[in-house]
Amino acid sequence: MNEDQVKRRPVSNSSPSEGGGIQEVSNMIAIASGKGGVGKTFFSVTLAHALANEGKKVLLFDGDLGLANVDVQLGLMPKRDLNDVIRGRLSLDKVTQHYDEGNFDIIAGRSGQASLSALPSQRLAYLRDQLTDICSQYDVVLIDLGAGVDRTVRMLSAAATQTLLISTDEPTSLTDAYAFIKLGNAAGVSKKVSVVVNQATTPAEGQKTYKTLLKACENFLRITPPLAGMIRLDPRVKDSIRHQTPLLVRSPNSEAAEDIEKIARYVGKIIVQARRKLGKR
Repeated sequence: MNEDQVKRRPVSNSSPSEGGGIQEVSNMIAIASGKGGVGKTFFSVTLAHALANEGKKVLLFDGDLGLANVDVQLGLMPKRDLNDVIRGRLSLDKVTQHYDEGNFDIIAGRSGQASLSALPSQRLAYLRDQLTDICSQYDVVLIDLGAGVDRTVRMLSAAATQTLLISTDEPTSLTDAYAFIKLGNAAGVSKKVSVVVNQATTPAEGQKTYKTLLKACENFLRITPPLAGMIRLDPRVKDSIRHQTPLLVRSPNSEAAEDIEKIARYVGKIIVQARRKLGKR
């Protein structure tokens, strides 16, 4: 990634106030990507399952408003979803459902509802506040954010104690991941971003991908986002998605499963550190 590529990405359409005044929640983890198609939702689902396997009470919130697909990947047909909350029909805790196969809770989104991705700021803030309140009932709350850096993503990620940013080795993915970090830097939340390299053909290639992004961040932003982990390219991932079955059920001994379990341990440590820093919340 060179400087010309970086400069072509406009990322200055936000104000620092969007992130700066929001209180951080110690057990909320956001999962983001600069662009779609990098495996973000698969990672979110598998990470929730891995954390649940460690004995943690986990909630997975499908925050990809308008293009929700957590329920699709798991083969679920929820009777209640986020749309009921947005319309004021139900509170957030009333649309939570337990996913037995993974032993974690889910708040499903609503696909095809473009209006949800353009919520008025007050409604979005109200939704975020409800989500913050419900965090006290869980050990970990994961937010599967929409791709990109729009207002919804910025507001929800600002409340998280850490954002796991997913990237692959594709130039567009790396450039958009950099844009996400740059925008977070402008909003004062760049120190809360860790990188996850997905679909790494080898550990060495995964390190190369991370170092490409790291070099751009160090050269142009003077920040050093840490590596949360790498997920090796594994055909069993596509197989599990095709069968709408969690990877840790269908192929629990796969390389990708092993890699995400390592990241789950990283997340556990991040939350412990955040609780010490912020006080249990």
